Amino acid sequence: MIEALLKIFRFAGKERKNIYKSIIVSFFKACFSMFRIGAIYFIVTAIVAKDNSMMPALKALVLMALSILGNTITRNVSLLQQTHAGYFMSANKRLDIAQRLKKAPMGYFNNNSVGEITGITTTILDTVENLGAMVLIMVLSGLINTIIFFLMIPYLDVRIAGIVLAGIIVYMSFTSIMEHKTRVLAPRREKSKTIIISEVLENLHGMSVVKSFNLAGKGDKRLRKAIDDYRDSNMNLEKMFIPFTMVQNIILGIFKIGIIFFSVYFYLGGSMTLDTALILIIVSFQIFAEVEQTDSGLSMLRIVTSSIDQVKQADSMPLMDADGENYLPKDHNIVIDNVDFSYGNKEILHNATLSIPSNTMTAFVGPSGAGKTTLALLISRFWDVNGGSISIGGKDIREYTLDSLMSQISIVFQNVYLFDDTIENNIRFGCPNATREDVEKAAKMACCHDFIVSLPDGYDTVVGEGGGMLSGGEKQRISIARAILKDSPIIILDEATANVDPENEDKLKAAFEALTHNKTVIMIAHRLETIKNADSIVVINNGSTVMGTHDSLMKTNPVYSRFVHMREKASDWKMLEATN
Repeated sequence: MIEALLKIFRFAGKERKNIYKSIIVSFFKACFSMFRIGAIYFIVTAIVAKDNSMMPALKALVLMALSILGNTITRNVSLLQQTHAGYFMSANKRLDIAQRLKKAPMGYFNNNSVGEITGITTTILDTVENLGAMVLIMVLSGLINTIIFFLMIPYLDVRIAGIVLAGIIVYMSFTSIMEHKTRVLAPRREKSKTIIISEVLENLHGMSVVKSFNLAGKGDKRLRKAIDDYRDSNMNLEKMFIPFTMVQNIILGIFKIGIIFFSVYFYLGGSMTLDTALILIIVSFQIFAEVEQTDSGLSMLRIVTSSIDQVKQADSMPLMDADGENYLPKDHNIVIDNVDFSYGNKEILHNATLSIPSNTMTAFVGPSGAGKTTLALLISRFWDVNGGSISIGGKDIREYTLDSLMSQISIVFQNVYLFDDTIENNIRFGCPNATREDVEKAAKMACCHDFIVSLPDGYDTVVGEGGGMLSGGEKQRISIARAILKDSPIIILDEATANVDPENEDKLKAAFEALTHNKTVIMIAHRLETIKNADSIVVINNGSTVMGTHDSLMKTNPVYSRFVHMREKASDWKMLEATN
């Protein structure tokens, strides 16, 4: 139990001060609760002594008033501190995980389910948020109140104090056994919770496939199993609690009866006064209430600590710029030196070597799956190389912080992702301090201003998750506007015109000229005209790289010459008019 409580304390971080405040206030709350016993004492002694004066009643009234007022104030203050600690310790952890995710290599997301990460940052942290501080304070304040109440009993009768102590020991022994049992079941419950979120997200993302192949209700076995496992883990936990709870209630009932029985017995035997016996009988219904509060907290303690254990898995997330420095290169020469890279056991690049001078345009070409996009993204440090090095401005990119590295690079992806936000904020994403005027200027250069202003809310239009309210071409142009606004010295274009409408292609050529002017440009393209205009061409095939110009590669590289001939043949293809 102590280990579990300390785990919550450590997780609380900066919020420990609020937990300390809540515990201290809980102590005063227990003291105010004692005033009720004092009020009962004055009334009982006055009745036994047949005191008809108003003084005992006035004393009892004052004590009850103080008890009610003090309990109300301390309970509210304690609850406020407890709530603040619970929400903020989880909020701080979510922010910490968000920062870590930004600096994690893409391989982390390949090896870890997005659903699992989502589960940790949502439902698992919800458990900590709602129960963490509450359970900690409930257990500790329950123990404090129990101790304070117990210290009062020897003052009344040492023999009854022994009975109370025995009851507490037996009760807590069964509670300890139950807490140990949850060590097995609680982690299973929390694990099943993350799995069900993962499966739900996967089914939602793949719903179009489910519908198109008529698999509704048939292709969701893993989801159904995840739901069943989560149900079973919760039921098993509840089934485990029920027998222990029944035994604990019986134990408390026996010891309450014992206190009443022996109080009456000692009074009839002449070893206890009537007023003491009456007070002890009344106290017997209150003394174990604080123990039950402690038990309620302990029954949830293992669930909270299991959640914390799962959340702390994020702390082992690899960070790519732990030792990086903020660095502003004098030039933007890119040197790739003997780079090796694999996805798991699948080798993609082997001893890849090339040099890209500043302010030049380089095209990456090669068969599908050869590693064109991979090499471009290695330059952006989406992954770390397995061997060799990549440098920008003469400095290994692993020596940059990710922030300083990415400030030098803008990427326009083939598969564009837009956030569920306004068009303006999506364009401004790479340059948060840009004005509306700057955003509109970038949009005009990317040929998307006209369609934006035609929307009902213009630049304030919310595009939906992933930009679902826009067409592929519209999303592509917004992403180009985003890159234009960021204005980085290195531009990476991954089939940036793949989804652009033919009627806008000429306009976008002008936009690309503005975007790439005096920049170091890397493009992944299949359009022959685009490739021929590049200063240099890199052919990527079977993990190796060959660099040259169009003319030299046509003479020396069969992969490139075959690629060009295929493109030329495709460009000569025409639609023939059907004849009767």
